[in-house]
Amino acid sequence: MILALGADLVEIARVRRLLARRGERVLQRLFVEEEVAYALRHQDPAPSLAARLAAKEAFQKCWPESLSWKEVWVGMAGRRPFLRFAPRVEEQMRARGLWAHLSLSHERGHALAVVVLELRP
Repeated sequence: MILALGADLVEIARVRRLLARRGERVLQRLFVEEEVAYALRHQDPAPSLAARLAAKEAFQKCWPESLSWKEVWVGMAGRRPFLRFAPRVEEQMRARGLWAHLSLSHERGHALAVVVLELRP
């Protein structure tokens, strides 16, 4: 059963400006090492980082309490993105029987993330 749906759209140019102004500091504050490593493998990391920010925000819209930027992040299984969680959140997800589904997309100007939070019996 679908419990919640969250979506977020991030302007890629905004992420580029943020990286230009704050560089390494913003990467360390907003992303886990796995996300940074994935994004930096691309010629232009901004679209990947924007999609990851959108995923974090989309999940936050489904979750009943505030989370820090590093308590939820995007992992990759081949070409398929999925959400990963800090132990505290992972434990709550498991205890509540919740499963998160993630879809990411980006084009020239924007990155989009959609999260579906499913209750599994």
